[in-house]
Formats: sequence, C-alpha cells, structure tokens
Amino acid sequence: MLVAALRLDLRIPACGSLKEKRHVIKTLANGIRSTFQVAVAETGYQDMWQRAELGVAAVGSEGHHLKRVMHGVERFVERWAEVDIIDIDLTLHSPED
Repeated sequence: MLVAALRLDLRIPACGSLKEKRHVIKTLANGIRSTFQVAVAETGYQDMWQRAELGVAAVGSEGHHLKRVMHGVERFVERWAEVDIIDIDLTLHSPED
C-alpha cells in the first residue's frame, strides 16, 4: 500500500475577507473531491485572507497511478481562476517502511 500526499500553497488575490476565502477554498476542495477520489483539507493559513494551504491525500497500490492522480489534481488547481499556486510538494510513502 502507498500513500500519496500533495501540499498546495495557494494565493487568493481577490479575497478581501475570510468569508470570501472560505467560499473559494470550499468550492475548490469540493471540485477536487468530486473529480478525483481523494481526501482534501485546508491545512494551513486558516487566519490569512489571501493565503491557503490545501492537503490532498490518496491511497493506492501503484505509485505511477497515484502520481498521475496527483498531477491531475495539480492541473485542476492550476486552471482554477481564483487561485495562484505558490508551491507544490508531492510525497509518496509506504506505511510498511
């Protein structure tokens, strides 16, 4: 079994309040969940208006499949007009190690 974890550091330039940010992040996270079978959570910068960190996780048996899914998530977020990607970090981990 392999676990893929993707960390997305995002900028949301048009947000002027935490309420606006929550709407953008919630809509983005729901879009990711409905398109890919992954778990998504806001993992950082909860108190900043124009920054967000999303964590995306998936479990599978084949590394190349997990990488393909996570690259699909990256492309999905890149096309999301309301956010700019600052940094991306992808890790694959085998819990048996």
